[in-house]
Amino acid sequence: MKLHTAVVLLLAVAVAAFAALNWNTFISPTELSLGVTAVRASLGLVMLGLVAALAIIFLAFAVSLQAAALKESRRQAAELRAAQELAEKAEASRYTRLHKFLEGELARQARLIEENQAAALTRVERLELELRTLIEQSGNTLAAYFGEYEDRLEKTLPESPGENT
Repeated sequence: MKLHTAVVLLLAVAVAAFAALNWNTFISPTELSLGVTAVRASLGLVMLGLVAALAIIFLAFAVSLQAAALKESRRQAAELRAAQELAEKAEASRYTRLHKFLEGELARQARLIEENQAAALTRVERLELELRTLIEQSGNTLAAYFGEYEDRLEKTLPESPGENT
């Protein structure tokens, strides 16, 4: 139990005890002035009635405040749930966009790799063909040089004995 609730209950018990102890004085009739007229009634009962009416008004006010606070709390909880759902949807949307972006980038990278591999393979094949051509040309050139040297050697060297020309 909260402190202010305990204080209110203690005051209510004190008022009830005071009224019980002084009940004969409370119910004795006296002359009461209402401003315009005068009435004969029990001052204690009138005051006790006013205290009871104030207590009821106070309780109604406290209940209405509690109901308003509960209503506001529920409204804020609903707003919080809506904001959380919105944030979760936005997060899911970001993940989906990131996933799509990464898939696109990976596909683009794979395509670039394939293109580069194809270009490199084409270039290697071309270089291989050029190298073969160069080797063949070098072989032909060497064969021509050897043939020329052979002809020069044959012209400068005397015929060997036993050979008939």
